[in-house]
Amino acid sequence: MARPEHWTCISGCGACCRLDPDGRPEALEALHPDQRRLYLSMVGADGWCRHYDTGARRCRIYNDRPDFCQVANLVQLFAHGQTLEPEALAIRCCKEQIRSEYGGRGRVMRRFLRAVRRRTNDEAPWI
Repeated sequence: MARPEHWTCISGCGACCRLDPDGRPEALEALHPDQRRLYLSMVGADGWCRHYDTGARRCRIYNDRPDFCQVANLVQLFAHGQTLEPEALAIRCCKEQIRSEYGGRGRVMRRFLRAVRRRTNDEAPWI
């Protein structure tokens, strides 16, 4: 029997901080016009969020990040018509984003898969 997965963010990833609108048209479509303007203002010349430190792989505004950067809110934006539970949808979205940025067999994906299998429901909430 497969071990249940529970969403958790891993340090040193940042795959979700790749905001290139050409690569994430579904993200723009899901946002309210004000959110869309903020999202687009955050995109740097290299397609990464201008608040993301690519060297340290961390968000410089994590505690003050926009609502669409918070997993629980992100899941609400994309949950329409989905049959997955919110936590499963968050895991799927992270897997897709990590795969597109770092590859499906890379170190970041392996770390994420270990983390979601290891975390229990008693640990920190998945938001």
